[in-house]
Amino acid sequence: MYVQILGSAAGGGFPQWNCNCVNCKGLRDGTLRALPRTQSSIALSDDGVHWILCNASPDIRAQLQSFPALQPARALRDTGINAIILLDSQIDHTTGLLSLREGCPHQVWCTDMVHQDLTTGFPVFNMLTHWNGGLDRRRIELEGSFVIDACPNLRFTPLPLRSAAPPYSPHRFDPHPGDNIGLIVEDLNTGGTLFYAPGLGKVDGPLLERMGAADCLLVDGTLWEDDEMQRRGVGTRTGREMGHLAQNGPGGMLEVLDGLSKPRKVLIHINNTNPILDEDSAERAQLIRHGVEVAFDGMSIEL
Repeated sequence: MYVQILGSAAGGGFPQWNCNCVNCKGLRDGTLRALPRTQSSIALSDDGVHWILCNASPDIRAQLQSFPALQPARALRDTGINAIILLDSQIDHTTGLLSLREGCPHQVWCTDMVHQDLTTGFPVFNMLTHWNGGLDRRRIELEGSFVIDACPNLRFTPLPLRSAAPPYSPHRFDPHPGDNIGLIVEDLNTGGTLFYAPGLGKVDGPLLERMGAADCLLVDGTLWEDDEMQRRGVGTRTGREMGHLAQNGPGGMLEVLDGLSKPRKVLIHINNTNPILDEDSAERAQLIRHGVEVAFDGMSIEL
Protein backbone atom coordinates (compact mmCIF):
# COMPACT_ATOMS: atom_id res chain seq x y z
CA MET A 1 0.00 0.00 0.00
CA TYR A 2 1.26 3.42 -0.96
CA VAL A 3 0.24 6.31 1.32
CA GLN A 4 0.98 9.83 0.09
CA ILE A 5 0.47 12.79 2.43
CA LEU A 6 -0.85 15.55 0.20
CA GLY A 7 -1.69 17.95 3.03
CA SER A 8 -0.88 17.72 6.73
CA ALA A 9 -2.34 20.89 8.28
CA ALA A 10 -5.71 21.57 9.84
CA GLY A 11 -8.20 24.03 8.36
CA GLY A 12 -6.54 27.23 7.14
CA GLY A 13 -3.19 25.56 6.47
CA PHE A 14 0.16 26.76 7.79
CA PRO A 15 0.81 29.61 7.81
CA GLN A 16 -2.85 30.56 7.92
CA TRP A 17 -3.47 33.45 5.54
CA ASN A 18 -4.82 35.89 8.15
CA CYS A 19 -2.95 34.70 11.24
CA ASN A 20 0.03 36.31 12.96
CA CYS A 21 0.39 33.91 15.85
CA VAL A 22 3.95 33.09 16.89
CA ASN A 23 4.05 30.11 14.51
CA CYS A 24 2.63 31.82 11.41
CA LYS A 25 4.61 35.02 11.91
CA GLY A 26 7.78 33.06 12.64
CA LEU A 27 7.47 31.00 9.47
CA ARG A 28 6.87 34.10 7.35
CA ASP A 29 9.83 36.07 8.72
CA GLY A 30 12.20 33.10 8.81
CA THR A 31 12.71 32.95 12.58
CA LEU A 32 10.89 29.61 12.99
CA ARG A 33 12.34 26.35 11.73
CA ALA A 34 9.23 24.76 10.29
CA LEU A 35 7.68 23.58 7.02
CA PRO A 36 4.64 25.19 5.40
CA ARG A 37 1.70 22.84 5.13
CA THR A 38 -1.51 22.64 3.11
CA GLN A 39 -4.83 21.42 4.45
CA SER A 40 -5.22 17.75 5.33
CA SER A 41 -5.64 15.11 2.62
CA ILE A 42 -3.98 11.82 1.65
CA ALA A 43 -3.95 9.55 -1.39
CA LEU A 44 -3.85 5.73 -1.28
CA SER A 45 -2.92 3.17 -3.92
CA ASP A 46 -2.25 -0.54 -4.20
CA ASP A 47 -0.19 -0.25 -7.39
CA GLY A 48 1.16 3.32 -7.55
CA VAL A 49 -0.96 4.03 -10.65
CA HIS A 50 -4.58 4.10 -9.48
CA TRP A 51 -5.21 6.38 -6.51
CA ILE A 52 -8.00 6.96 -4.01
CA LEU A 53 -8.22 10.46 -2.57
CA CYS A 54 -9.16 10.63 1.11
CA ASN A 55 -10.78 14.02 1.68
CA ALA A 56 -10.73 16.83 -0.85
CA SER A 57 -8.82 19.77 0.57
CA PRO A 58 -9.35 23.38 -0.56
CA ASP A 59 -5.64 23.17 -1.51
CA ILE A 60 -6.22 20.25 -3.89
CA ARG A 61 -4.90 22.06 -6.99
CA ALA A 62 -1.49 22.72 -5.42
CA GLN A 63 -1.44 19.21 -3.98
CA LEU A 64 -2.05 17.66 -7.40
CA GLN A 65 0.77 19.73 -8.85
CA SER A 66 3.13 18.56 -6.10
CA PHE A 67 2.48 14.84 -6.73
CA PRO A 68 2.90 13.92 -10.41
CA ALA A 69 1.28 10.48 -10.03
CA LEU A 70 -2.08 12.26 -9.72
CA GLN A 71 -1.57 13.95 -13.10
CA PRO A 72 -0.04 11.14 -15.19
CA ALA A 73 -0.72 12.87 -18.55
CA ARG A 74 -1.68 9.68 -20.43
CA ALA A 75 -4.37 11.49 -22.41
CA LEU A 76 -5.52 14.99 -23.33
CA ARG A 77 -7.56 15.09 -20.10
CA ASP A 78 -6.29 12.78 -17.37
CA THR A 79 -6.06 12.17 -13.64
CA GLY A 80 -4.71 9.49 -11.35
CA ILE A 81 -7.68 9.98 -9.00
CA ASN A 82 -10.08 7.07 -9.42
CA ALA A 83 -12.30 7.59 -6.38
CA ILE A 84 -12.73 9.91 -3.41
CA ILE A 85 -13.54 9.00 0.19
CA LEU A 86 -14.92 11.69 2.52
CA LEU A 87 -14.33 10.99 6.21
CA ASP A 88 -16.51 13.90 7.28
CA SER A 89 -18.27 16.94 5.82
CA GLN A 90 -15.96 19.62 7.24
CA ILE A 91 -15.21 22.49 4.88
CA ASP A 92 -11.46 21.80 4.91
CA HIS A 93 -12.11 18.22 3.76
CA THR A 94 -14.77 18.80 1.10
CA THR A 95 -14.32 22.19 -0.57
CA GLY A 96 -11.74 20.72 -2.93
CA LEU A 97 -14.55 18.90 -4.71
CA LEU A 98 -15.47 22.23 -6.31
CA SER A 99 -11.97 22.52 -7.78
CA LEU A 100 -12.30 19.04 -9.28
CA ARG A 101 -15.48 19.94 -11.18
CA GLU A 102 -13.84 19.71 -14.63
CA GLY A 103 -13.24 16.00 -14.02
CA CYS A 104 -16.81 15.09 -13.08
CA PRO A 105 -18.30 12.59 -12.66
CA HIS A 106 -16.24 11.47 -9.66
CA GLN A 107 -17.00 8.41 -7.59
CA VAL A 108 -17.44 9.71 -4.03
CA TRP A 109 -17.80 7.43 -1.01
CA CYS A 110 -19.37 8.86 2.17
CA THR A 111 -21.76 8.06 5.00
CA ASP A 112 -25.42 9.06 5.06
CA MET A 113 -24.69 11.83 7.59
CA VAL A 114 -21.96 13.32 5.42
CA HIS A 115 -24.16 13.09 2.34
CA GLN A 116 -26.98 14.82 4.22
CA ASP A 117 -24.71 17.74 5.15
CA LEU A 118 -23.39 18.01 1.60
CA THR A 119 -26.87 18.15 0.09
CA THR A 120 -28.32 20.63 2.63
CA GLY A 121 -26.10 22.90 4.74
CA PHE A 122 -23.28 22.86 2.17
CA PRO A 123 -24.96 21.43 -0.95
CA VAL A 124 -21.86 20.62 -2.99
CA PHE A 125 -23.46 17.46 -4.40
CA ASN A 126 -26.37 19.53 -5.72
CA MET A 127 -24.10 22.24 -7.12
CA LEU A 128 -21.87 19.85 -9.04
CA THR A 129 -24.74 18.17 -10.90
CA HIS A 130 -24.25 20.97 -13.46
CA TRP A 131 -20.83 19.55 -14.41
CA ASN A 132 -21.23 16.35 -16.42
CA GLY A 133 -23.61 14.79 -13.92
CA GLY A 134 -21.62 15.73 -10.84
CA LEU A 135 -20.71 13.25 -8.14
CA ASP A 136 -21.46 9.53 -8.26
CA ARG A 137 -22.26 8.94 -4.62
CA ARG A 138 -21.42 5.53 -3.11
CA ARG A 139 -22.73 4.72 0.36
CA ILE A 140 -20.39 3.86 3.23
CA GLU A 141 -22.19 1.51 5.59
CA LEU A 142 -21.09 1.90 9.20
CA GLU A 143 -20.80 -1.85 9.64
CA GLY A 144 -18.71 -4.08 7.44
CA SER A 145 -16.03 -3.27 4.89
CA PHE A 146 -15.89 -2.17 1.28
CA VAL A 147 -13.56 -2.40 -1.70
CA ILE A 148 -13.21 0.15 -4.49
CA ASP A 149 -12.80 -1.31 -7.97
CA ALA A 150 -9.83 0.88 -8.90
CA CYS A 151 -7.74 -0.52 -6.02
CA PRO A 152 -9.09 -4.04 -5.49
CA ASN A 153 -6.34 -5.04 -3.08
CA LEU A 154 -7.28 -2.38 -0.53
CA ARG A 155 -10.05 -3.18 1.93
CA PHE A 156 -11.63 -0.27 3.81
CA THR A 157 -13.34 -0.62 7.18
CA PRO A 158 -15.08 2.53 8.48
CA LEU A 159 -15.00 3.32 12.20
CA PRO A 160 -17.56 5.82 13.56
CA LEU A 161 -15.66 8.32 15.70
CA ARG A 162 -16.71 10.82 18.30
CA SER A 163 -16.24 14.27 16.82
CA ALA A 164 -18.39 17.24 15.79
CA ALA A 165 -20.47 17.98 12.71
CA PRO A 166 -19.56 21.25 10.93
CA PRO A 167 -21.30 24.56 11.74
CA TYR A 168 -23.53 24.31 8.63
CA SER A 169 -24.77 20.81 9.48
CA PRO A 170 -28.53 20.56 10.18
CA HIS A 171 -27.59 18.46 13.24
CA ARG A 172 -24.62 20.51 14.44
CA PHE A 173 -25.53 20.07 18.11
CA ASP A 174 -27.06 16.61 17.74
CA PRO A 175 -24.20 14.19 16.97
CA HIS A 176 -24.95 11.10 14.88
CA PRO A 177 -22.85 8.02 14.08
CA GLY A 178 -21.32 8.70 10.69
CA ASP A 179 -20.70 12.43 11.18
CA ASN A 180 -17.04 11.54 11.30
CA ILE A 181 -15.30 8.25 10.57
CA GLY A 182 -11.85 6.81 10.70
CA LEU A 183 -10.63 4.18 8.28
CA ILE A 184 -8.78 0.94 8.66
CA VAL A 185 -7.16 0.25 5.30
CA GLU A 186 -5.75 -3.23 4.71
CA ASP A 187 -3.55 -4.24 1.81
CA LEU A 188 -4.75 -7.73 0.93
CA ASN A 189 -1.44 -8.52 -0.78
CA THR A 190 1.14 -7.28 1.72
CA GLY A 191 -0.98 -7.52 4.87
CA GLY A 192 -0.05 -3.93 5.76
CA THR A 193 -2.66 -1.99 7.74
CA LEU A 194 -3.22 1.75 8.08
CA PHE A 195 -5.41 3.40 10.73
CA TYR A 196 -6.39 6.86 9.47
CA ALA A 197 -8.30 9.35 11.62
CA PRO A 198 -7.53 13.06 11.04
CA GLY A 199 -10.43 14.02 13.32
CA LEU A 200 -10.61 12.12 16.61
CA GLY A 201 -12.26 13.40 19.76
CA LYS A 202 -12.18 10.35 22.03
CA VAL A 203 -10.48 6.96 22.16
CA ASP A 204 -12.39 4.16 23.89
CA GLY A 205 -11.36 0.55 24.56
CA PRO A 206 -12.55 -1.06 21.29
CA LEU A 207 -11.04 1.75 19.22
CA LEU A 208 -7.74 1.49 21.09
CA GLU A 209 -7.65 -2.21 20.28
CA ARG A 210 -8.09 -1.49 16.57
CA MET A 211 -5.37 1.15 16.71
CA GLY A 212 -2.98 -1.23 18.43
CA ALA A 213 -3.36 -3.84 15.70
CA ALA A 214 -2.42 -1.46 12.85
CA ASP A 215 1.03 -1.17 11.31
CA CYS A 216 0.76 2.61 11.01
CA LEU A 217 -1.38 5.22 12.74
CA LEU A 218 -2.11 8.49 10.95
CA VAL A 219 -4.10 10.31 13.61
CA ASP A 220 -5.42 13.66 14.80
CA GLY A 221 -2.61 16.05 15.73
CA THR A 222 -4.67 19.25 15.71
CA LEU A 223 -3.78 20.80 19.06
CA TRP A 224 -1.10 20.34 21.71
CA GLU A 225 -3.28 21.73 24.52
CA ASP A 226 -7.05 21.50 24.71
CA ASP A 227 -7.30 25.28 25.34
CA GLU A 228 -4.55 26.16 22.86
CA MET A 229 -6.70 28.47 20.76
CA GLN A 230 -7.51 30.51 23.85
CA ARG A 231 -3.89 30.53 25.03
CA ARG A 232 -2.72 31.82 21.67
CA GLY A 233 -5.44 34.47 21.61
CA VAL A 234 -6.92 33.35 18.29
CA GLY A 235 -10.12 31.57 19.32
CA THR A 236 -12.51 30.71 22.11
CA ARG A 237 -13.34 27.03 21.57
CA THR A 238 -11.48 24.11 23.07
CA GLY A 239 -10.22 21.15 21.12
CA ARG A 240 -12.86 18.90 22.63
CA GLU A 241 -15.60 21.32 21.57
CA MET A 242 -14.26 21.09 18.02
CA GLY A 243 -14.05 17.28 18.17
CA HIS A 244 -10.28 16.94 18.55
CA LEU A 245 -8.27 15.16 21.25
CA ALA A 246 -5.27 17.28 22.26
CA GLN A 247 -1.85 15.66 22.50
CA ASN A 248 -0.82 16.85 25.96
CA GLY A 249 -2.26 16.10 29.38
CA PRO A 250 -3.96 13.13 31.07
CA GLY A 251 -5.88 11.06 28.53
CA GLY A 252 -4.37 13.04 25.65
CA MET A 253 -3.22 11.60 22.34
CA LEU A 254 0.38 11.25 23.48
CA GLU A 255 -0.70 9.16 26.46
CA VAL A 256 -2.90 7.05 24.18
CA LEU A 257 -0.05 6.44 21.75
CA ASP A 258 2.37 5.60 24.56
CA GLY A 259 0.24 2.54 25.31
CA LEU A 260 0.70 1.10 21.81
CA SER A 261 3.88 -0.74 20.87
CA LYS A 262 3.28 -2.14 17.36
CA PRO A 263 2.27 0.76 15.10
CA ARG A 264 4.31 3.50 13.54
CA LYS A 265 2.78 6.68 15.01
CA VAL A 266 2.26 9.78 12.86
CA LEU A 267 0.26 12.94 13.65
CA ILE A 268 -1.67 14.70 10.87
CA HIS A 269 -4.20 17.59 10.64
CA ILE A 270 -1.97 19.93 12.66
CA ASN A 271 -3.33 23.36 13.54
CA ASN A 272 -1.24 26.45 12.80
CA THR A 273 -1.10 27.23 16.55
CA ASN A 274 0.39 23.88 17.56
CA PRO A 275 3.96 24.23 18.92
CA ILE A 276 4.97 20.87 17.42
CA LEU A 277 5.23 22.66 14.07
CA ASP A 278 8.34 24.36 15.44
CA GLU A 279 11.07 21.77 14.88
CA ASP A 280 13.14 23.30 17.71
CA SER A 281 10.33 23.36 20.29
CA ALA A 282 10.29 21.42 23.54
CA GLU A 283 6.99 19.87 22.43
CA ARG A 284 8.54 18.55 19.22
CA ALA A 285 11.43 17.10 21.23
CA GLN A 286 8.91 15.42 23.52
CA LEU A 287 7.21 13.76 20.56
CA ILE A 288 10.56 12.48 19.31
CA ARG A 289 11.32 10.96 22.72
CA HIS A 290 7.99 9.16 22.59
CA GLY A 291 8.57 7.85 19.06
CA VAL A 292 5.83 9.98 17.48
CA GLU A 293 6.31 11.59 14.04
CA VAL A 294 4.76 14.74 12.59
CA ALA A 295 3.37 14.38 9.06
CA PHE A 296 4.49 16.83 6.39
CA ASP A 297 3.30 17.56 2.87
CA GLY A 298 4.96 15.12 0.45
CA MET A 299 5.60 12.45 3.08
CA SER A 300 5.38 8.92 1.63
CA ILE A 301 4.63 5.74 3.58
CA GLU A 302 4.66 2.21 2.22
CA LEU A 303 2.94 -0.66 4.01
